[in-house]
Amino acid sequence: MAEAVNNITRGGQFIVKQTDSADVFTPEDFSEEQLMMRDMVKEFVDKEIWPNKNRFENKDYALTEECMRKAGDLGLLGVAVPTEYGGLGMSFVSTMLVCDYISGATGSFSTAFGAHTGIGTMPITLYGTEEQKQKYVPKLASGEWFGAYCLTEPGAGSDANSGKTKAVLSEDGKYYSITGQKMWISNAGFCSVFIVFARIGDDKNITGFIVENDESNGISMNPEEHKLGIRASSTRQVFFNETKVPVENMLSERGNGFKIAMNALNVGRIKLAAACLDAQRRVISNGVQYANERIQFDVPISSFGAIRAKIAEMATNCYAGESASYRAAKSIEDRIQARVAEGNTHQEAELKGVEEFAIECSILKVAVSEDIQHCADEGIQILGGMGFSEDTPMESAWRDARIARIYEGTNEINRMLAVGMLVKKAMKGQVDLLGPASQVQEDLMGIPDFDTPDYSDVMSEEKAIVENLKKVFLMVAGSAVQKYGTDLEAHQQTLMAVSDILIEIYMAESVVLRTEKLSKSRSKDEIKEQIAMAQLYLYNAVDIITSKTKESIASIAEGDMQRMMLMGLRRYTKYQNLPNVAELRETIAAQVIKENKYCF
Repeated sequence: MAEAVNNITRGGQFIVKQTDSADVFTPEDFSEEQLMMRDMVKEFVDKEIWPNKNRFENKDYALTEECMRKAGDLGLLGVAVPTEYGGLGMSFVSTMLVCDYISGATGSFSTAFGAHTGIGTMPITLYGTEEQKQKYVPKLASGEWFGAYCLTEPGAGSDANSGKTKAVLSEDGKYYSITGQKMWISNAGFCSVFIVFARIGDDKNITGFIVENDESNGISMNPEEHKLGIRASSTRQVFFNETKVPVENMLSERGNGFKIAMNALNVGRIKLAAACLDAQRRVISNGVQYANERIQFDVPISSFGAIRAKIAEMATNCYAGESASYRAAKSIEDRIQARVAEGNTHQEAELKGVEEFAIECSILKVAVSEDIQHCADEGIQILGGMGFSEDTPMESAWRDARIARIYEGTNEINRMLAVGMLVKKAMKGQVDLLGPASQVQEDLMGIPDFDTPDYSDVMSEEKAIVENLKKVFLMVAGSAVQKYGTDLEAHQQTLMAVSDILIEIYMAESVVLRTEKLSKSRSKDEIKEQIAMAQLYLYNAVDIITSKTKESIASIAEGDMQRMMLMGLRRYTKYQNLPNVAELRETIAAQVIKENKYCF
């Protein structure tokens, strides 16, 4: 590949490379144009969606469709669509920003928006022929038409390529006849066009098709599903009975459907992380507002240490999620721009740019979806009995959050994918794991360095700890690969534990780098809360990594090797200055409580 692309850090390389904070994009780096877009989206949500929360919870599907049309009128459905097809042609970071702030009020609208702009529109934008794009994308970008995505079947969920839906070519070669059943189809009740995956003959891989929604063409649906959350998101089973699809509506090439599905999911995963961010901000803000108003024992409950600890942890996880999500988004954007500069088409550049950072997309999907669930759960706890009531927004936030750990690939699948993809990149020579892993083994056999380092700079000790945590990952992952080889995928419990180590490293490094970058332009006192959040997140990450590493060591090593690895774990997780966690939480909580909202 050309030099411009090769000079950009590749996906997964964070685990073996030091990243300079100056090279990391953070929310503090948003341009004026991006901030204006953010404010416009917030105004739309606060006007059209948040006041109607009860209607969404009461399964007002018509309201979801109405709000989608209004979003289309504002151009928000076309943010990622090139201008030549009626979209705004915005950068990848800007599309993340819109997804972030449009998604926080209710999961119902968030799901409709994500399904339409992502898996409903994007496959045509990125894989369609010029004729297909001209025909369908402008209508989807404007909101005149809505899109849906038909991949999941009763027998094909995580194993997406095992679908039984069939596509049979007509004798005259003019159309395919599609027959099969799809389930959990978002936007099915009001969509105009489906992206449908079916198998032609005995092909190894499925094929994608663009299918217009026409009930007279063998398309029928079950009634709306009754779901735990995202209640006003239209979700139906869709049946195709010899549905005729013109041959020119095949998407990409025959047998390329699985690749389309996987690449669509990569984008969906990082966008899902973004979609969980403003939900956290709103839960935190609502929680702290209640805590400031609720009087018990003659004082606001926000004065109680137990409540303040919750608020601090919720804010810290949100800050970390922002840090990692926008870091990865800019990495993808840089890769896309470099490919375009080297002559790639928009389609090629975006496909390869997102695919390059598929590991980070999976990491973010897992981490941020679990953070919003925990955040909403703690939100309920802060409100106590009121949190359990439908009269407050907390219980709906908790119910809506639950789906985020399931769709776009379950978190279990994404955990295993993250490590599996990293190992494959190493085997292809794209990420050098072997060299650094061998170096870690040599370090373990050598004498530790007992010098006392200078940690006077902001985040200097935290950065050193992150680098040591990478050694922990290399130690454990290297030993697991040595023991199991190509059979590693069969040892899912070990794989899951190793993945949690990888996830925490990326999240912790992102929050540390964001805070270090802030320290270059602001005084230490001005960012004392951000410093506290970085230190608190890292402390919690070290705790998780220690637990998961012990679990892994016990399953992959014995005797002297086990003792040596445990010794290495202690060495690599050692603090020179152990943080006062209670003080860190107090620093964070005090500011959030004072501002009466999430304020970072």
